[in-house]
Amino acid sequence: MDVFPQNLLVAFILSLYVSGRAYRLDILQRNSEPSEGNVRLSGSESPSEGRVEIYHDGKWGTVCDDNWDIAEAQVVCRQLNFPGAKSVVIGKDYGTASGPIWLDEIACTGKEKQLVSCQFSGWGKTDCTHKEDAGVVCESKNDVTISGSTNSLDHSIGLSGDLGQIFDRGTACDFLITFQTPSGNKKDDGTEEMTETTICAHKAIIMLYPYFSASAGANNITVTVNKPCQSYFTSFIRYLYTRKTDITYSSAMCLHQLASDFGIKQLMEDIGRLFSNVLPDDASFHSQVSLYKYAVESKDLVLEENCVQYMAWNFQNLTGSPVWADLPVELLRRLLTRSDLVVADEYFLLQTLEGWITNNGGSLSSENQADLLRLIRFPMIPAEKLYELETKSLLFSAHRDLYRDSVLKAYQFNVLLYSNLTQLKLAKENDDYKPRIYTGETWSTTIVPGAKSSSSQSRNQYMNYGYRDSYGRYGGYYPSPTESPNKQLSTPLHSSLLFKNNMITWEANVLKTQNECSWRGLRCESFPAARLALRNQYQSTSGVLFRNRLLLTCQNRYVCQIQGFKGDLAYVSTNDTQVLAYPCPDDKYTYTFVVRPEYV
Repeated sequence: MDVFPQNLLVAFILSLYVSGRAYRLDILQRNSEPSEGNVRLSGSESPSEGRVEIYHDGKWGTVCDDNWDIAEAQVVCRQLNFPGAKSVVIGKDYGTASGPIWLDEIACTGKEKQLVSCQFSGWGKTDCTHKEDAGVVCESKNDVTISGSTNSLDHSIGLSGDLGQIFDRGTACDFLITFQTPSGNKKDDGTEEMTETTICAHKAIIMLYPYFSASAGANNITVTVNKPCQSYFTSFIRYLYTRKTDITYSSAMCLHQLASDFGIKQLMEDIGRLFSNVLPDDASFHSQVSLYKYAVESKDLVLEENCVQYMAWNFQNLTGSPVWADLPVELLRRLLTRSDLVVADEYFLLQTLEGWITNNGGSLSSENQADLLRLIRFPMIPAEKLYELETKSLLFSAHRDLYRDSVLKAYQFNVLLYSNLTQLKLAKENDDYKPRIYTGETWSTTIVPGAKSSSSQSRNQYMNYGYRDSYGRYGGYYPSPTESPNKQLSTPLHSSLLFKNNMITWEANVLKTQNECSWRGLRCESFPAARLALRNQYQSTSGVLFRNRLLLTCQNRYVCQIQGFKGDLAYVSTNDTQVLAYPCPDDKYTYTFVVRPEYV
C-alpha cells in the first residue's frame, strides 16, 4: 500500500484545521440521532408517503426527481422498513423544504439496502430546485395481504454501540488479525524488519468482509500496513463492527487507504468525497495529478471523477501549470473525451494538444499521437481557422491523412444541414458534433458582481415607451428595477457556417432580489439567480437546442461550479439548495454565461 502523497496530507490538514471540523461517517441505520445516510419521508400525514430526505454532513436534505423511478423508491421504502414501494411521486407539493438538495441523477438497481449505496455524482451536485424534490408512496403493512397478521418490531437502536463494546472488550473473540508494519530497520540477512500487532476479532463480524477470508476453518490472517497508518488500523477494524467512525485531518488518508485495500467501498468513497475540498488549494496542479494517480491505484471511481472534473473545468489553468508538460497520457485522454472541458474554443484545444505532443513526441508512438488527435472535435473549430491548419499546424505533415479527413468532416458540417449529416451517418451519436464549454468571446460573456454594468443603454431601453420586452410589456408603463448586473451577448444561431449571419441576442443578468425577478415576470426561488434569456426569437424549426451553462469562478482563480439553466434561470445558492462542487471562501464569484447550441 503506497503512502499518500505528503503535499496532499498537508493540504488536507490545513483544510480541516481552518474549518475546525471532524467529519463523522455513520452508516448504521436506526440510531437515536440521525446518522449519515438515514432517510425519512416528510410533508405528508401518512407515514408511508412523503418527500424523500436524506441525512448527510449533519443536515437533512432532499433528492431531485431527475432520473427518479421505482427502483430508487424501492430502496427508500425498504430502508424505512416498509415492504416495498407503491409508486414514485414527482411534482407534488409536500410543503416547503429547507436545506440542501443532496442528491441528483441517482441510479439504483433496486437491490441496494440504502439509498446512499446507489450511484450518484456527488453530494450537493445538482441544478434542481425544491420544486423538483422527489417523493415516494410506500406499501404500508396494511397493504400487504397475507394469511395472518405480521407486526414488525425494530429494536436496533443502539446496536452500533453494543457491537462497539463487544469489539472493545474482546470477549469470546475467535479470529486473530496480525498486522505487520515495516520498522525501517534491516535484519542481518538484509530483509526488512517488521513489527507485529495482533487484534482479536469475532469471526461472525469479520466474515462479512471477503478480504479477510474468515471462512469456517480459518482462525487468523496476517496483513501488511504501512507505518504511517499503523495507529489507525484498530479504529478501522472497529468500524467494521459499528459502521461508524470520526474522520479527522490526521486519519482521513489512512482510513481511505485501508478502506481501499480491504474492499470497504462505501467508506472509501465517502472519505474520497471529502478530498474535493483540497483540490483548489494547489495552483501548480501537482496535488490534483497526484491525487488522480492515487484514485486510479486505489480504484476509487468517485475520487477519480472529482479530480478529472476539476481539471476539465480548469483546463486552461492546467495547461499553464508546471505539471502540464509531463501530464500522464491516460489523464489527458480522459480530459479530451469530456464535453464539460472548459476552453476558449476548439482551435485553442488543438493548438495546446499539438504543443504537448510535440514536447512529448519522443515518448509517444505515431499511433498514440493519432489517438489523441482524433479526440479533437474538428467540426467545432471555427471555420476560418480550418483554412490555416495546413500551414500553421505543428503536426499536419506528420498526420496528413488524419488532418485531411477531419477537416473534410468539419467542412461537411459547415455546409450541410444536420438532417443531411444524419442521413450520411456522419453525425448520429458522434461527440465530434457536440460543443464543449467554450468561453471565447463568440459564445460567452462574464459578469463581475460589484462592477459597473456595461449595458446602461439596454437598461434605459426598458424605459422607452416604444420598447416592448419579451413579455409584451411596454417599458414606459413600468418602473425601472433596482439595477442588477447585466450584459448583452450576440451569437450566431449555431456554430455552422450556415447560420453565420443569423445572429441572436441574449441578455445575461444576475438577479439579487425578488423585485428584480418580478419586474421581468419571474418568480425566483432563491438568490442570487442567474438569467440568460433570448432578446429576439428564432425559428424552432431550425433544429437547434441551447444547452447553456453558467460557470462560477471563485476569486478569479478557479471554476468551482458549472450548472445548466432550467428555462432561463440558474440558481446560485451555497447554503440552501445547492452545494458547490469545490468550495469557495466568502462566496466571491465571477459569473460566466456560455451559450451552447446543439443540433437535435
